[in-house]
Amino acid sequence: MTTSSNRKPGIFAIRDVRSLITETAQEGHGLKKSVGSLQLTAMGVGAIIGTGIFVVIGEGAGVAGPAVILSFVLAAVACAFSALSYAELASSIPVSGSAYTYTYATLGEIVAWIIGWDLILEYGVSVAAIAVGWGGNLNAFLDAAFGWTLPDAIAKSPEDGGIFNLPAVFIVLAITLLLVRGVTESARVNLVMVAVKLSVLVFFIVVALFNFGTGNFHNFAPTGVDGITSASAIIFFAYIGFDAVSTGSEEARNPAKDLPLAIIGSLVICTVFYVLTAVGAIGIASPAELESSDAPLAAALDQGAGISWAAGLLALGAVVAITSVVLVIMYGQTRIFFAMCRDGLLPVRLAKVNQRFGTPARLTVGLGVLIAILAALVPLSEIVKLVNIGTLFAFVLVNIGVIILRRTRPEMNRPYRVPWSPVLPILGVLFAVYLMSDLPLSTWIRFVVWLILGLGIYFLYGYKHSRLRTQAPGTPGGVRLEDK
Repeated sequence: MTTSSNRKPGIFAIRDVRSLITETAQEGHGLKKSVGSLQLTAMGVGAIIGTGIFVVIGEGAGVAGPAVILSFVLAAVACAFSALSYAELASSIPVSGSAYTYTYATLGEIVAWIIGWDLILEYGVSVAAIAVGWGGNLNAFLDAAFGWTLPDAIAKSPEDGGIFNLPAVFIVLAITLLLVRGVTESARVNLVMVAVKLSVLVFFIVVALFNFGTGNFHNFAPTGVDGITSASAIIFFAYIGFDAVSTGSEEARNPAKDLPLAIIGSLVICTVFYVLTAVGAIGIASPAELESSDAPLAAALDQGAGISWAAGLLALGAVVAITSVVLVIMYGQTRIFFAMCRDGLLPVRLAKVNQRFGTPARLTVGLGVLIAILAALVPLSEIVKLVNIGTLFAFVLVNIGVIILRRTRPEMNRPYRVPWSPVLPILGVLFAVYLMSDLPLSTWIRFVVWLILGLGIYFLYGYKHSRLRTQAPGTPGGVRLEDK
């Protein structure tokens, strides 16, 4: 129902979809629409294909044996349900914020704050951890190609025996400057990096094809169905990243068409590459050989095809892959933070868009500096586990959001619709909950502590400064309030 003018909306007040879209055109707070389906799809591929395929295939093969191929397919299917829901909401609500914005339009402000606060941590810790991994892979590449590495003192954080992780700081600040420069420039650079890392995987697949044998496929599923599903749970996290595409909704030139194509297309492309890579790896190396190596693809080419110089090429592919992941995930974090600031839940002055670059430059620089410090000095081994639970929590809410909007706003324009709703969204929820239930208790405790801290900030600041309470309904750029 519509809230009366003399009554403050409650914590479950819902943002009207039309007002959310209208606000994207407000001067000083609207982002430039400058990316198309190719760039958005490349963003999805850039976020998904990182170190996962270069490392996780060995872990999966150790659990499922040759049937790890089926584990890749099963993980893709599990992601597909949530990807379809993201596609529907992204095309229907082309506004920055991804799961945060969708939740604001379906479950209310307090739930939106919770998922937004969760995603801020998830994306920030993820970028910091990936940046640390970038430094490690850079050293691996320098060692394989030139026989030289950076000293541990400046290449590792104090947690790992160093003093200051200089490579991690460098890549975070470099990506920060690129994001400030503009989304068009960022998308172009990402497109080049995606082309490079896919070329490296194509090289691996082709070489594996010419040296292929069937001997390693005997006893295809030594651990049975349980092994396949267990490996799938490990591999699932190599697919995470397609949701970052939806954070670019507001900057898409044709969101109704481009966003569903990019979200679903990037997942399909990555699945094809993952499955072909898994088949090729098993064709030239045994599961035991893959499991025993920290660089299973390089080991497969060395032992199975006799290409000893492959380690350098695969290490280069990993460096490029990680760089594009840092770019896309950090881009996603800035857009979620931007949406929360524009809604008043965080300081609205941070949502100011730079008129020259068309990006939230001040906000981007601030987050970049904080993440660089995090990557350089802070122990990440434990808090990085929050990335998994945060992503799965977002998947749950997005799937629920599709179901709720179908009931509360059946007349809303939906350029893309999830087929067989609510069955597929419910399956998306069940898959996410199943994987969340497998996470350790310590991760759940940290997650709850972070949310409690966030709720304190919401009630002390966000609730009072929210646009739902500082701007009356019906005013230009105002909102329609619905109180659940």
